[in-house]
Amino acid sequence: MNIIVCLKQTFDTEEKVIIKEGQISEDGVKFIINPYDEYALEEAICIKEKYGGVVTVISIGPTRVESALRTALAMGADKAVLVDDERLFGDESTISKVLAAVIKQQEYDLILGGYMSVDNGAAQGGARLAEELDLPHIYAALKIDVNESQVVVERDVEGDIEVLESKLPIVITAQQGLNEPRYPSLPGIMKAKRKPIQHLTVEDLSLDMKQIKAKTNIKENILPPERQAGRVLQGELNDQVVELVQLLQGEVNPNG
Repeated sequence: MNIIVCLKQTFDTEEKVIIKEGQISEDGVKFIINPYDEYALEEAICIKEKYGGVVTVISIGPTRVESALRTALAMGADKAVLVDDERLFGDESTISKVLAAVIKQQEYDLILGGYMSVDNGAAQGGARLAEELDLPHIYAALKIDVNESQVVVERDVEGDIEVLESKLPIVITAQQGLNEPRYPSLPGIMKAKRKPIQHLTVEDLSLDMKQIKAKTNIKENILPPERQAGRVLQGELNDQVVELVQLLQGEVNPNG
């Protein structure tokens, strides 16, 4: 079975975000595999261990993303592809088109990815990619069972479990709780150093830059305002209620 895992490198979830001149500073920042993508990667490796096959991880980003791909290879992935051409970086629309172009060059039965990325939380990647590839899509999977050309997926639906069945190939995105990602072993780390990473550019993918142009543009990043200290109301209960209503009205309509 040939499994594709779409992987993104993100800030460590414990990193403090610093804004400089309207841009997020990467100085001294620790980067990790997006946690939701890590669930997808672990699931792909488990499926490979059960049925055999090849796991290929694909990512888009600068050269530093190689470290995330090396980690994926150390965990058990077989091949890695990095699109590190800055002309192909963009929003969810651009990324889905670029990923689709890369995947069309691969053999695949199953495509896995994270439900969302922790840096922007848009949760659009899986659906957009499935649309580009004209494949079915199941998001936020909590359990995946593959049986030859069929797949059965369980996902959380507002506190209940929904069970879906589909034929392969399909795009499935992973939710927290799908599995517990493994740590790379020392032998795996040593083997990963010898595994090649394929680098691709616009020319390799024969993409039309006009067709993959981003639909959105981020002009500036701004941190949310600091939380103000709480206020304790004093006096009789009725007086507190009146004061509370006045305060709330002031927040909703500060100009009166």
